[in-house]
Amino acid sequence: MTRTSRDRDDEGRARNVRPRDGLGRPLPYGEEGVDRQPEGVVRTPDGTLTEAQRLLDAGMPFHAHEVLEDAWKSGPDEERGLWRGLAQLAVGLTHAARGNATGGAALLARGAESIAPYEAGRPYAVDIAGLTRWAAALRDELLRDGTPVPAAGRAPRLRAD
Repeated sequence: MTRTSRDRDDEGRARNVRPRDGLGRPLPYGEEGVDRQPEGVVRTPDGTLTEAQRLLDAGMPFHAHEVLEDAWKSGPDEERGLWRGLAQLAVGLTHAARGNATGGAALLARGAESIAPYEAGRPYAVDIAGLTRWAAALRDELLRDGTPVPAAGRAPRLRAD
């Protein structure tokens, strides 16, 4: 199907309504995709982490990124780096699973750098040290091997059990 105009929401903002697969890749119009996460949902920090972990465990890091991005955009200023970094880690895993080793490695490094300042306080029991180790190991693997990774099989634990 050829589109001559951009998809728009009720306020006229551009929105891509194409269906997407489990890794967030656009599919052709008319194909069945995976439901996207609703945008702009304000959750508690615990609710955000629980939903993001569920999606990561299901092999849907792109969707987890959308949940974490909502927290980044709606949370207090002093936590923006935490939520941005967690979202970047999820997108890094997304790229790694899609086979984009360079992009995945860059986002994993950026995400780890963003969450590192929160290690001492461990807000919401987020395992900052474990996540930075996970990100560094996956980044190094991507740079060395460059092969796609299974999203669910390589999903990090956001909080230590």
